[in-house]
Amino acid sequence: MGVGEVGGAKLPLDRIIVGDCIEELKLLPEQCVDLVFADPPYNLQLNNELYRPDNSRVDAVDDDWDKFGSFAAYDTFTQDWLSACRRVLKPSGCLWVIGSYHNIFRVGAILQDLGFWVLNDVVWRKTNPMPNFRGRRFTNAHETMIWASMGPKARYTFNYEAMKALNEDLQMRSDWLFPICSGAERLREECGRKTHPTQKPEALLHRILLASSQEGDLVLDPFLGSGTTAVAAKRLGRSFVGIERDTGYAEAARARLEAVASLDKDSLQIAKGKRGEPRIPFGALVELGLISPGTVLYDPAARHEAKVRADGSIACGSAQGSIHKIGAHVQGALACNGWTFWHYEAEGTLKPIDALREAARLKLVLQG
Repeated sequence: MGVGEVGGAKLPLDRIIVGDCIEELKLLPEQCVDLVFADPPYNLQLNNELYRPDNSRVDAVDDDWDKFGSFAAYDTFTQDWLSACRRVLKPSGCLWVIGSYHNIFRVGAILQDLGFWVLNDVVWRKTNPMPNFRGRRFTNAHETMIWASMGPKARYTFNYEAMKALNEDLQMRSDWLFPICSGAERLREECGRKTHPTQKPEALLHRILLASSQEGDLVLDPFLGSGTTAVAAKRLGRSFVGIERDTGYAEAARARLEAVASLDKDSLQIAKGKRGEPRIPFGALVELGLISPGTVLYDPAARHEAKVRADGSIACGSAQGSIHKIGAHVQGALACNGWTFWHYEAEGTLKPIDALREAARLKLVLQG
């Protein structure tokens, strides 16, 4: 546990706060959170107890925290907590919210009205959903998650290559297959009853945090429940703030956290593509001494030559410009990736200048 500071305001890092999320969020500094994961009350509207065909009672969600007097009351509550989350999110932050057909469409409309920009709706398909015991509807075999940025032009984190690596080098799709929380992961009281009726599987939060946050980011869960978000954040090297109004759930989450260890630095490294690497202009190679002004560059077949100049531009005859512009010029093409087109001579062979870009990145990291 720790306390950070943003703009002079205290930030309760790696803590579980017991209280009403809307009131507690008012105490956090503005624009301090990188990612919000919210699992709000679903407003299930269960008026009667639910029984299986053998007349045994279903352990469903019938807690007071899930009861609202009307749709209008639920909408007001939703607008209040979403507005509070928006205040504490950084401009580059993002929001995930999960729900069922009872509430997710209302939540989605309200978050759009508040200025959030929907990036994806992600369907969590359950491998072992609860059956529909009355046989009057389809089995509810999924829940829907909305992933949203702060606006249509807002920057946000998406670890595309990490998601691709997690999915055997295929693009990660928006339908995710996970079992509901069960077995040893499911928290239970001494009598065997579930500690929390809607405990989410850790695998689900692992993927969300890995996809849309970085090591060291601050993750907020305004409805922490039994602590799954905090557990995933701690394991993945993220800081967290959890808010939970039920003292019993909060205590269960704290006990659960004590048994979790953070992964080491090496284990937290994720796959990154070219877009995720620091941008290196060709001129930086000249400044760093990795290539000298006057060096002659060649295309892969050595049919064209261009000379490097002190400002990082290259010249071929009367034409001058960037490595991309001159590469396109000599080919009569509209565009060219100069990094892979141009080569330099080293040890009697032609090597792509892209290799020097990697050396530049390493040098800049070491200098930093």
